[in-house]
Amino acid sequence: MIKLFLFFCSVLPLRLNHLLGSLIGRLIYMFNSDAKRVTIQNIKLCFPELSQQARDALVKKSLIETGKGISESGLVWNKSFNENAKYIRHFVGKEYLDGNEKTILLTPHMGCWEITGRIIACDRPLTFLYKPLSKSGQDAYLFKRRNQGNLIMASADKSGVLKLQRAMAKGQLIGILPDQDPGEEGGIMAPFFNQSVNTMTLLAKLAKKNNAKVVMLWAKRLSKGQGFDLIAEPIDILSDAPDILAQVSNMNSAIEALVRQCPEQYLWSYRRFRSSHRYDG
Repeated sequence: MIKLFLFFCSVLPLRLNHLLGSLIGRLIYMFNSDAKRVTIQNIKLCFPELSQQARDALVKKSLIETGKGISESGLVWNKSFNENAKYIRHFVGKEYLDGNEKTILLTPHMGCWEITGRIIACDRPLTFLYKPLSKSGQDAYLFKRRNQGNLIMASADKSGVLKLQRAMAKGQLIGILPDQDPGEEGGIMAPFFNQSVNTMTLLAKLAKKNNAKVVMLWAKRLSKGQGFDLIAEPIDILSDAPDILAQVSNMNSAIEALVRQCPEQYLWSYRRFRSSHRYDG
């Protein structure tokens, strides 16, 4: 049923796809869904300065964008990389990915993160770290659609880390989504929106070990189904950072600054603060 829905989404023009996604998001907002409850709690934690009315408005906008993310995933996964590239209206900062420097793409859960690696992989090999899904059938479905052509998926375990290191040794790009809970062994408690949260150390360690440049990459979702702007910006997480905590804190600060630019397009429905906050429901 899910596969059929995603296929249906893939045949819709992007404008209609996003209209469908908006409807899905509004339905999520109308009902007492888990996504709504988590989004409300996360936004309250991160934006205590906002009035209740402003927070409610942000929750609704966020869930509408979440709905668009659901519908557009079918479109991204079921079309070729070159077809995906047609949805990119502007590529800001492309020059930061040129050259022979070892480079790590830091890709938060902002906008249409699923399309980012596919666009880069149109031109060059990219190895991207991913967290396998608990349900094997769904995981196999996603892996088949993600692991294509120049885009190589590396699981978030020791074998995946080795795959990332081999790719860097070859001078290839690697990509990491750094704002997931890494579990007990892979993280350190660091500030994010003035909250202490378990944050992955892998990206910072790889950057230091390989003397690699870190470039934040995200795809901003444009209104009315106009497509996406792909935005690349180098960030410095190692300078003036004497230890891993400072480096990871710098990374979180950069992600937070980006989120504050366009907060409705961040994935607030994820239990990001589970290490320090008890979620209701």
